[in-house]
Amino acid sequence: MLDLPFNHTVSLILITVVISLLALSRQNVMNRLIFWPPAMQRGQYDRFITHGFVHADGMHLLFNMITLFFFGSIIEQFYRQYMYDLGFVLFYLGGLIAAIIPSYLKHKNDHRWASLGASGAVSAVLFAYILFEPWKLIFVFFIPVPAIIFAVLYVAYSIWSAKRGNSHVNHSAHLWGAAYGIVMTLVIEPRLLGHFLTKLSQIPFF
Repeated sequence: MLDLPFNHTVSLILITVVISLLALSRQNVMNRLIFWPPAMQRGQYDRFITHGFVHADGMHLLFNMITLFFFGSIIEQFYRQYMYDLGFVLFYLGGLIAAIIPSYLKHKNDHRWASLGASGAVSAVLFAYILFEPWKLIFVFFIPVPAIIFAVLYVAYSIWSAKRGNSHVNHSAHLWGAAYGIVMTLVIEPRLLGHFLTKLSQIPFF
């Protein structure tokens, strides 16, 4: 049991679930919160954040929230040392913004394009975790996979899928979210790079 005075990870999950379910049942709410570039021309810059609190369907929501639940609380313990205990919340919201900016720049004049979901921020959390425990087993569809192996496969798949471009999934947000998670965590604590490389060299299977 984590000894935290207040778990921001659980709070983010509860808020996301409530807003996502509301948006799935009310199209006008979904339309207002989803990331849609033309809305930026109307000054609705809040969508850089609100898009991360709505999801395409129940499975999309469930996968993101399960991942956030298992890895968020761990990274929260590191980040809440900063910014008056709000470090993790700011890191998470920053992940939503950083992950979507490249997509926005690419599609800012495309009224047919939209994006939604917390995947960018969740990728940031997951990849920050990998800096701490690269060989820790994580379960992908109930199959145990070392975190660093999953990271390599995840990045390779996302790059391949992004180049194919025939999917409704915003793989670019996954990649940029992951990059943000690594870079921001190393900026906050540069010594983690040495820790990561030392852990990486200690392959537990040999």
